[in-house]
Amino acid sequence: MKFALPKGSLENATFEILGKAGYKLSGQERTYRPSINDSGIEPRILRPQEIPIYVAEGLQDIGITGLDWIKETNSDVEVLLNLEYGTIKLVLAVPKPWAINSLSQLIEKFWKEKKELRISTEYLNTTVSYLKSNPAYKNHYGDLDPLVITPWWRIGNNPSVSVFLSFGATEAKPPENADAIVDVTETGTTLEQNNLKIIETICESTAYLIVNKNALKDPEKREKIYDIFTLLKGVVDGRKRLHIFVNVSEANLQKLLKQLPALKRPTISPLSEKGWYSVNTVIERKIFIELLPKLRKLAQGLVVYEPRQVLSLDEIFDKKKGD
Repeated sequence: MKFALPKGSLENATFEILGKAGYKLSGQERTYRPSINDSGIEPRILRPQEIPIYVAEGLQDIGITGLDWIKETNSDVEVLLNLEYGTIKLVLAVPKPWAINSLSQLIEKFWKEKKELRISTEYLNTTVSYLKSNPAYKNHYGDLDPLVITPWWRIGNNPSVSVFLSFGATEAKPPENADAIVDVTETGTTLEQNNLKIIETICESTAYLIVNKNALKDPEKREKIYDIFTLLKGVVDGRKRLHIFVNVSEANLQKLLKQLPALKRPTISPLSEKGWYSVNTVIERKIFIELLPKLRKLAQGLVVYEPRQVLSLDEIFDKKKGD
Protein backbone atom coordinates (compact mmCIF):
# COMPACT_ATOMS: atom_id res chain seq x y z
CA MET A 1 0.00 0.00 0.00
CA LYS A 2 1.76 3.16 -1.22
CA PHE A 3 0.93 5.88 1.32
CA ALA A 4 1.76 9.51 0.45
CA LEU A 5 2.42 11.77 3.46
CA PRO A 6 2.64 15.58 3.15
CA LYS A 7 5.81 17.60 3.51
CA GLY A 8 5.65 21.12 4.95
CA SER A 9 2.99 22.69 7.13
CA LEU A 10 0.96 19.48 7.48
CA GLU A 11 3.97 17.29 8.19
CA ASN A 12 4.26 17.39 11.99
CA ALA A 13 0.52 17.06 12.61
CA THR A 14 0.37 14.14 10.15
CA PHE A 15 3.08 12.20 11.97
CA GLU A 16 1.37 13.02 15.26
CA ILE A 17 -2.00 11.61 14.18
CA LEU A 18 -0.33 8.53 12.72
CA GLY A 19 1.45 7.99 16.04
CA LYS A 20 -1.82 8.24 17.96
CA ALA A 21 -3.35 5.77 15.51
CA GLY A 22 -0.69 3.23 16.47
CA TYR A 23 1.73 3.65 13.58
CA LYS A 24 5.40 4.05 14.45
CA LEU A 25 7.41 5.88 11.80
CA SER A 26 11.13 6.55 11.87
CA GLY A 27 13.71 8.20 9.66
CA GLN A 28 11.47 11.00 8.40
CA GLU A 29 14.07 13.56 9.48
CA ARG A 30 16.63 12.05 7.07
CA THR A 31 14.70 10.50 4.22
CA TYR A 32 11.57 10.90 2.13
CA ARG A 33 10.96 7.15 2.54
CA PRO A 34 10.49 6.60 6.30
CA SER A 35 10.00 3.15 7.79
CA ILE A 36 6.75 2.12 9.48
CA ASN A 37 5.68 -0.72 11.77
CA ASP A 38 3.34 -2.18 9.15
CA SER A 39 4.94 -4.29 6.43
CA GLY A 40 1.88 -3.75 4.23
CA ILE A 41 2.45 0.02 4.00
CA GLU A 42 5.14 1.87 2.04
CA PRO A 43 5.22 5.53 3.16
CA ARG A 44 6.54 8.30 0.93
CA ILE A 45 6.84 11.98 1.84
CA LEU A 46 5.73 14.30 -0.96
CA ARG A 47 4.61 17.89 -1.37
CA PRO A 48 0.87 18.22 -0.61
CA GLN A 49 0.38 19.91 -3.99
CA GLU A 50 1.48 16.71 -5.75
CA ILE A 51 -0.33 14.14 -3.63
CA PRO A 52 -3.85 14.43 -5.15
CA ILE A 53 -2.42 14.01 -8.66
CA TYR A 54 -0.24 11.02 -7.76
CA VAL A 55 -3.13 9.33 -5.93
CA ALA A 56 -5.53 9.98 -8.83
CA GLU A 57 -3.02 8.52 -11.30
CA GLY A 58 -2.38 5.43 -9.17
CA LEU A 59 1.26 6.28 -8.47
CA GLN A 60 0.22 6.32 -4.80
CA ASP A 61 -2.67 4.28 -3.41
CA ILE A 62 -3.64 6.51 -0.50
CA GLY A 63 -2.53 9.88 0.80
CA ILE A 64 -3.02 12.80 3.14
CA THR A 65 -3.23 16.32 1.71
CA GLY A 66 -5.16 19.56 2.09
CA LEU A 67 -8.66 20.00 0.71
CA ASP A 68 -7.33 23.16 -0.97
CA TRP A 69 -5.01 21.09 -3.17
CA ILE A 70 -7.68 18.48 -3.93
CA LYS A 71 -9.84 21.29 -5.31
CA GLU A 72 -6.98 23.12 -7.02
CA THR A 73 -5.82 20.02 -8.93
CA ASN A 74 -9.40 18.83 -9.57
CA SER A 75 -8.11 15.31 -8.98
CA ASP A 76 -10.41 12.33 -9.44
CA VAL A 77 -9.88 10.68 -6.05
CA GLU A 78 -12.11 9.16 -3.39
CA VAL A 79 -12.22 11.45 -0.35
CA LEU A 80 -12.45 9.19 2.72
CA LEU A 81 -12.06 11.33 5.81
CA ASN A 82 -11.70 14.88 7.07
CA LEU A 83 -8.79 14.58 9.51
CA GLU A 84 -9.68 17.95 11.06
CA TYR A 85 -6.21 19.42 11.44
CA GLY A 86 -4.15 21.86 9.42
CA THR A 87 -7.02 24.35 9.25
CA ILE A 88 -6.31 27.24 6.90
CA LYS A 89 -8.24 29.74 4.81
CA LEU A 90 -7.60 30.56 1.17
CA VAL A 91 -8.13 34.31 0.95
CA LEU A 92 -7.99 37.25 -1.42
CA ALA A 93 -5.91 40.13 -0.03
CA VAL A 94 -4.99 43.63 -1.22
CA PRO A 95 -2.80 46.46 0.14
CA LYS A 96 -4.21 47.71 3.42
CA PRO A 97 -4.47 51.44 2.47
CA TRP A 98 -6.78 50.71 -0.46
CA ALA A 99 -10.48 51.55 -0.02
CA ILE A 100 -11.35 48.15 -1.45
CA ASN A 101 -13.40 45.60 0.51
CA SER A 102 -14.49 43.02 -2.06
CA LEU A 103 -13.44 41.39 -5.31
CA SER A 104 -16.24 43.20 -7.13
CA GLN A 105 -14.89 46.57 -5.95
CA LEU A 106 -11.39 45.54 -7.01
CA ILE A 107 -12.53 44.58 -10.50
CA GLU A 108 -14.61 47.78 -10.88
CA LYS A 109 -11.66 49.94 -9.81
CA PHE A 110 -9.30 48.52 -12.42
CA TRP A 111 -12.01 48.49 -15.11
CA LYS A 112 -12.73 52.19 -14.61
CA GLU A 113 -9.04 53.07 -14.55
CA LYS A 114 -8.42 50.89 -17.65
CA LYS A 115 -5.54 49.15 -15.88
CA GLU A 116 -4.50 45.52 -15.89
CA LEU A 117 -5.44 43.73 -12.65
CA ARG A 118 -2.54 41.49 -11.57
CA ILE A 119 -3.08 38.68 -9.06
CA SER A 120 -0.27 36.51 -7.68
CA THR A 121 -1.00 33.01 -6.37
CA GLU A 122 0.01 29.35 -6.20
CA TYR A 123 -3.65 28.44 -6.77
CA LEU A 124 -4.09 29.15 -10.47
CA ASN A 125 -7.19 27.05 -11.17
CA THR A 126 -9.00 28.07 -7.99
CA THR A 127 -8.28 31.74 -8.63
CA VAL A 128 -9.46 31.61 -12.24
CA SER A 129 -12.70 29.85 -11.25
CA TYR A 130 -13.31 32.34 -8.44
CA LEU A 131 -12.75 35.31 -10.73
CA LYS A 132 -15.07 33.96 -13.41
CA SER A 133 -17.84 33.37 -10.87
CA ASN A 134 -17.76 37.01 -9.73
CA PRO A 135 -20.69 39.17 -10.97
CA ALA A 136 -18.49 42.19 -11.76
CA TYR A 137 -16.10 40.02 -13.76
CA LYS A 138 -19.02 38.48 -15.71
CA ASN A 139 -20.49 41.92 -16.35
CA HIS A 140 -17.30 43.36 -17.86
CA TYR A 141 -15.58 40.30 -19.35
CA GLY A 142 -18.30 37.73 -19.94
CA ASP A 143 -16.89 34.23 -20.43
CA LEU A 144 -13.33 35.35 -21.16
CA ASP A 145 -10.66 33.46 -19.23
CA PRO A 146 -8.17 35.53 -17.22
CA LEU A 147 -4.66 35.45 -18.63
CA VAL A 148 -2.63 32.88 -16.64
CA ILE A 149 1.12 33.48 -16.71
CA THR A 150 3.80 30.96 -15.69
CA PRO A 151 7.46 30.63 -16.71
CA TRP A 152 6.47 27.93 -19.21
CA TRP A 153 3.22 29.11 -20.82
CA ARG A 154 0.47 31.69 -21.06
CA ILE A 155 -3.17 30.73 -21.44
CA GLY A 156 -6.40 32.72 -21.39
CA ASN A 157 -7.90 35.45 -23.54
CA ASN A 158 -8.45 38.33 -21.12
CA PRO A 159 -5.24 40.35 -20.68
CA SER A 160 -7.13 42.87 -18.54
CA VAL A 161 -6.99 40.39 -15.63
CA SER A 162 -3.78 38.41 -15.22
CA VAL A 163 -3.04 35.60 -12.77
CA PHE A 164 0.68 35.07 -12.12
CA LEU A 165 2.05 31.82 -10.72
CA SER A 166 3.81 32.42 -7.40
CA PHE A 167 6.55 30.13 -6.11
CA GLY A 168 6.20 31.28 -2.50
CA ALA A 169 6.48 34.47 -0.46
CA THR A 170 3.28 35.52 -2.21
CA GLU A 171 2.53 38.14 0.43
CA ALA A 172 5.67 40.03 -0.63
CA LYS A 173 4.45 40.60 -4.21
CA PRO A 174 2.14 43.66 -3.77
CA PRO A 175 2.16 46.41 -4.69
CA GLU A 176 5.09 46.38 -7.13
CA ASN A 177 4.59 42.94 -8.73
CA ALA A 178 0.92 42.33 -8.01
CA ASP A 179 -2.20 44.26 -7.12
CA ALA A 180 -3.74 41.42 -5.11
CA ILE A 181 -2.87 37.93 -3.94
CA VAL A 182 -4.72 34.68 -3.34
CA ASP A 183 -2.94 32.83 -0.56
CA VAL A 184 -3.47 30.62 2.48
CA THR A 185 -3.45 31.93 6.03
CA GLU A 186 -4.09 30.58 9.51
CA THR A 187 -4.45 33.78 11.52
CA GLY A 188 -3.86 36.59 9.00
CA THR A 189 -0.84 37.81 10.97
CA THR A 190 1.67 37.42 8.12
CA LEU A 191 -0.61 39.31 5.75
CA GLU A 192 -1.04 42.05 8.33
CA GLN A 193 2.73 42.31 8.78
CA ASN A 194 3.11 42.77 5.04
CA ASN A 195 0.58 45.64 4.98
CA LEU A 196 -2.16 43.52 3.39
CA LYS A 197 -5.80 43.03 4.33
CA ILE A 198 -8.18 40.17 3.59
CA ILE A 199 -11.17 41.23 1.51
CA GLU A 200 -12.70 37.80 0.80
CA THR A 201 -12.35 34.19 1.95
CA ILE A 202 -12.44 31.82 -1.00
CA CYS A 203 -12.55 28.55 0.93
CA GLU A 204 -11.48 26.84 4.13
CA SER A 205 -9.31 23.75 4.17
CA THR A 206 -8.13 20.97 6.47
CA ALA A 207 -6.16 17.77 5.94
CA TYR A 208 -8.04 14.91 4.25
CA LEU A 209 -7.43 11.22 3.71
CA ILE A 210 -7.83 10.38 0.02
CA VAL A 211 -7.54 7.14 -1.94
CA ASN A 212 -7.16 6.00 -5.52
CA LYS A 213 -10.52 4.75 -6.83
CA ASN A 214 -9.05 1.64 -8.44
CA ALA A 215 -7.17 0.76 -5.26
CA LEU A 216 -10.47 0.89 -3.40
CA LYS A 217 -11.87 -1.72 -5.81
CA ASP A 218 -8.94 -4.11 -5.25
CA PRO A 219 -10.04 -6.58 -2.52
CA GLU A 220 -6.61 -6.82 -0.85
CA LYS A 221 -5.83 -3.10 -0.95
CA ARG A 222 -9.38 -2.26 0.12
CA GLU A 223 -8.90 -4.10 3.43
CA LYS A 224 -5.67 -2.25 4.16
CA ILE A 225 -7.28 1.06 3.19
CA TYR A 226 -10.06 0.50 5.69
CA ASP A 227 -7.55 -0.49 8.37
CA ILE A 228 -5.86 2.89 7.91
CA PHE A 229 -9.23 4.67 7.71
CA THR A 230 -10.48 2.98 10.90
CA LEU A 231 -7.42 3.87 12.96
CA LEU A 232 -7.28 7.49 11.78
CA LYS A 233 -11.02 7.99 12.23
CA GLY A 234 -10.61 6.61 15.75
CA VAL A 235 -8.15 9.40 16.54
CA VAL A 236 -10.40 12.08 14.99
CA ASP A 237 -13.40 10.82 16.97
CA GLY A 238 -11.32 10.38 20.13
CA ARG A 239 -10.47 14.09 20.15
CA LYS A 240 -14.18 14.88 20.40
CA ARG A 241 -15.02 12.45 23.18
CA LEU A 242 -14.40 11.85 26.86
CA HIS A 243 -14.50 8.50 28.65
CA ILE A 244 -16.09 8.91 32.07
CA PHE A 245 -16.47 6.57 35.06
CA VAL A 246 -18.88 7.37 37.91
CA ASN A 247 -20.13 5.56 41.00
CA VAL A 248 -23.84 5.89 41.67
CA SER A 249 -26.27 4.57 44.27
CA GLU A 250 -29.04 2.26 43.19
CA ALA A 251 -31.58 4.95 44.10
CA ASN A 252 -30.05 7.38 41.59
CA LEU A 253 -29.07 4.89 38.88
CA GLN A 254 -32.07 5.29 36.57
CA LYS A 255 -32.08 9.07 37.02
CA LEU A 256 -28.43 9.18 35.99
CA LEU A 257 -28.94 6.92 32.97
CA LYS A 258 -31.69 9.22 31.70
CA GLN A 259 -29.32 12.19 31.92
CA LEU A 260 -26.31 10.41 30.46
CA PRO A 261 -25.84 10.45 26.68
CA ALA A 262 -23.72 7.53 25.54
CA LEU A 263 -21.84 6.53 22.41
CA LYS A 264 -24.01 3.41 22.33
CA ARG A 265 -25.01 2.10 25.77
CA PRO A 266 -23.26 2.71 29.09
CA THR A 267 -21.58 -0.17 30.88
CA ILE A 268 -23.07 -0.80 34.34
CA SER A 269 -21.27 -2.96 36.91
CA PRO A 270 -22.22 -3.67 40.56
CA LEU A 271 -19.66 -2.55 43.15
CA SER A 272 -18.53 -4.60 46.15
CA GLU A 273 -20.70 -2.43 48.37
CA LYS A 274 -24.32 -3.45 47.98
CA GLY A 275 -26.62 -0.87 46.44
CA TRP A 276 -23.84 0.86 44.46
CA TYR A 277 -22.93 0.65 40.78
CA SER A 278 -20.12 1.77 38.49
CA VAL A 279 -21.19 3.39 35.23
CA ASN A 280 -18.75 4.06 32.40
CA THR A 281 -19.49 5.51 29.01
CA VAL A 282 -18.14 7.73 26.24
CA ILE A 283 -19.67 11.18 25.81
CA GLU A 284 -19.19 14.16 23.52
CA ARG A 285 -16.48 16.44 24.93
CA LYS A 286 -18.56 19.55 24.16
CA ILE A 287 -21.38 18.53 26.54
CA PHE A 288 -19.19 17.68 29.54
CA ILE A 289 -19.42 21.13 31.20
CA GLU A 290 -23.21 21.08 30.82
CA LEU A 291 -23.39 17.54 32.20
CA LEU A 292 -21.10 18.09 35.20
CA PRO A 293 -23.71 19.70 37.54
CA LYS A 294 -26.02 16.71 36.98
CA LEU A 295 -23.22 14.27 37.74
CA ARG A 296 -22.39 16.12 40.97
CA LYS A 297 -25.98 15.77 42.16
CA LEU A 298 -26.52 12.13 41.21
CA ALA A 299 -23.12 10.42 41.34
CA GLN A 300 -19.86 10.10 43.20
CA GLY A 301 -16.26 9.38 42.29
CA LEU A 302 -16.08 10.84 38.80
CA VAL A 303 -13.03 9.84 36.74
CA VAL A 304 -12.45 11.37 33.28
CA TYR A 305 -10.13 10.03 30.58
CA GLU A 306 -9.21 11.53 27.23
CA PRO A 307 -9.41 8.54 24.86
CA ARG A 308 -6.62 8.10 22.37
CA GLN A 309 -9.04 6.53 19.92
CA VAL A 310 -12.75 5.77 19.65
CA LEU A 311 -13.35 3.08 17.03
CA SER A 312 -16.95 2.91 15.79
CA LEU A 313 -16.45 -0.42 14.05
CA ASP A 314 -20.09 -0.98 13.08
CA GLU A 315 -20.21 2.45 11.42
CA ILE A 316 -17.09 1.64 9.40
CA PHE A 317 -18.52 -1.77 8.44
CA ASP A 318 -21.65 -0.05 7.13
CA LYS A 319 -19.50 2.37 5.12
CA LYS A 320 -17.60 -0.54 3.53
CA LYS A 321 -20.85 -2.22 2.55
CA GLY A 322 -22.10 1.06 1.08
CA ASP A 323 -18.95 1.44 -1.02
